[in-house]
Amino acid sequence: EARRQRRLLLLVVCVALLLDNMLYMVIVPIIPDYIAAMRGGGSATGPSAPAGGNESGSGNRSLLPARYLPAAGGNEDVQIGVLFASKAILQLLVNPLSGTLIDRVGYEAPLLAGLAVMFLSTSTFAFAENYATLFAARSLQGLGSAFADTAGIALIADRYAEEPARSRALGTALACISFGSLAAPPFGGVLYEFAGKRVPFLVLACVCLLDGLLLLALAPPCATGARANMPVGTPIHRLMIDPYIAVVAGALATCNIPLAFLEPTIANWMKDSMGASEWEVGLTWLPAFFPHVLGVYVTVRLAAAYPHLQWFYGALGMAIIGASSCLVPACRNFGQVIIPLCGICFGIALVDTALLPTLAFLVDVRHVSVYGSVYAIADISYSVAYALGPIVAGQIVHTMGFAQLNLGMGLANVLYAPVLLFLKNVCQMKPSHSERNILLEEGPKGLYDTIKMEERKG
Repeated sequence: EARRQRRLLLLVVCVALLLDNMLYMVIVPIIPDYIAAMRGGGSATGPSAPAGGNESGSGNRSLLPARYLPAAGGNEDVQIGVLFASKAILQLLVNPLSGTLIDRVGYEAPLLAGLAVMFLSTSTFAFAENYATLFAARSLQGLGSAFADTAGIALIADRYAEEPARSRALGTALACISFGSLAAPPFGGVLYEFAGKRVPFLVLACVCLLDGLLLLALAPPCATGARANMPVGTPIHRLMIDPYIAVVAGALATCNIPLAFLEPTIANWMKDSMGASEWEVGLTWLPAFFPHVLGVYVTVRLAAAYPHLQWFYGALGMAIIGASSCLVPACRNFGQVIIPLCGICFGIALVDTALLPTLAFLVDVRHVSVYGSVYAIADISYSVAYALGPIVAGQIVHTMGFAQLNLGMGLANVLYAPVLLFLKNVCQMKPSHSERNILLEEGPKGLYDTIKMEERKG
């Protein structure tokens, strides 16, 4: 029963991550109508604007829209960038608080609260009629993600405490994140074309509601007594100054910068440099899902066979990301550009799948085995990249050029890869004699331990 329950909880977390990332990108096909409304040249609900922002003779939208829109110019471009970045910015600000709260109250209640906020955000998206409401819904999603994403990943690390089951479970969650991000634009484009702008959001809201009800049935936050047996987690500020955790967090942020910075800029570059059509721009990232899943699978298998080389898998992934990022500006057609993008996603899968379980292991051996704060740090690393991407990337391209942007990102990843050598001896660390060992495993061995145990019970 316990094994079945943790599998169902893994399903709940994977669905939550899938929904969060689908909602992150599904608004893309709807933005053009709001641009038309802000210009005063169209309706916020009408189907006249094309997904890529370019009108065709028939007025139809592309069913596979670009992940980000081409620059609409001036103030509108800034508004779009701020809209896309608002989720990550709020998530970045809330994560230190959510990680601390998760450590104090357990994983289930914050996960349920995050799903509730995401349901409210998705419903707001469905009925939004202006930019201000869209911005509020987007920011609200960041609040829900700060709780749902962090609590979900931490819950997986807690329930799958042994290897290689932990790496497999976290790899499954990462595959759901990738699928949600890459499948959302086609999903939103098709439903928006044939059913209207509200239907994609209502579908996601219903799935979110069902996921919350399943979590409530599996692990009622108010009825569970698991929190009573949880030790006090290490404060997040102490985890941040742990050099090993800092190295992992830096790697997670650096490896996601190419993806976060290319998403808002590559559509314009493809149209300007190779005359890419709307369907080519819309399909640019979809093939990258398959190498990402392959990277997760390969890393999980290698980690099971050679667990002492986790640092090497991460360093290899960063080297692949760096080389692939440098190759992007050299591409001259749609078929060529898919290859380095697949390399970037394959490398990100290597880094994430190798280093996320390493964070849990570092907490186990160097701190207390409570995972809310450490995965809040991981979420902060991701949020830094995705908060800067929609706002900063366009300015860098404008001032320095698209090729220089990619060369800089590639160089940053290649230079950071050797830093992961610092993690080489992590696998040889032994668990510390923590309070959790005293309370849950070893029991009191002397007067001091007995006093500590009585204080804990009191």
